Amino acid sequence: MARPFRFGAGLFGAESRAEWTELARRAEALGYAMLLVPDHFQRQLAPIAALMAAADATSTLRVGSYVCNNDFRHPALLAKEAATLDLLSEGRFEFGIGAGWAEPEYSSAGIPFDRPGARLARLSEALEIITALFRGGTLAFSGKHYQIEGLEGYPLPLQQPHPPLLLGGSGERMLALAARKADIVSFTPARRASDAPSGESSTAALRRMAGWAREAAGTRWPELELNTFFFDVAVDDDSTKAREMIARKRNVPVEDVPQQLHALAGSPSEVVEQLLGLREELGISYVVAVGAAEMEALAPVVARLTGS
Repeated sequence: MARPFRFGAGLFGAESRAEWTELARRAEALGYAMLLVPDHFQRQLAPIAALMAAADATSTLRVGSYVCNNDFRHPALLAKEAATLDLLSEGRFEFGIGAGWAEPEYSSAGIPFDRPGARLARLSEALEIITALFRGGTLAFSGKHYQIEGLEGYPLPLQQPHPPLLLGGSGERMLALAARKADIVSFTPARRASDAPSGESSTAALRRMAGWAREAAGTRWPELELNTFFFDVAVDDDSTKAREMIARKRNVPVEDVPQQLHALAGSPSEVVEQLLGLREELGISYVVAVGAAEMEALAPVVARLTGS
């Protein structure tokens, strides 16, 4: 049985509390299940406080980190912050965490940017620590990267054994870890057509990533929710106009949209069919539109597919 569709709005922030809470209420009114905030040093709100404000301004909207960078906080601190957010949002938090990837912001903040294997090993240890603290009790942990002795897990998240855990990326090792440990696996195809290896199509990239995850998941595979996100969304009754909008935005040929470019573009019915195809072939049922304009653009499709 295919999972019902659900949709998230990935938002970076606002210039005031009023603007931010209005964005959260707008996402809820449009039928989005999730409001998601990334974790970067660029111009965005800090995720934990922003998500709490969004949860407080709404009644049914769930909130999630998309995703917290493990290298920016000690896992014991992140576990406490995440559990507090889940408790105070009355169980509406979904916890996304990653190994970090944007080297320039590491350099800007003076944080060492280690090789991928080291960052992934730290993340793996952090997951053990965080999920143990979510369960409560006193934790002793001795790893290569973290040492913990006699630390109590408090507060406990409202959702037990823990808030839904999202992990993802584009690399085989990261996706294997996600498939083994997460509740939600997120796939990250190339944002630009020029980044795709050997002109690989967006669907082919997703197919390759899903294959890695499925192999690593083993018997867990049917339990996993599969996710991807789109920075580029254009929905218009004139499908040619929609694709031309994305082509101009990304300075690519129209024929690259959406075949080579990871984008949603076309009439409402065409975008519905595109997403139904992703779910039928690959099992992707959780879709995120990144940006306030993209949230608005995808709204007609959200209305048609949510819960179906």
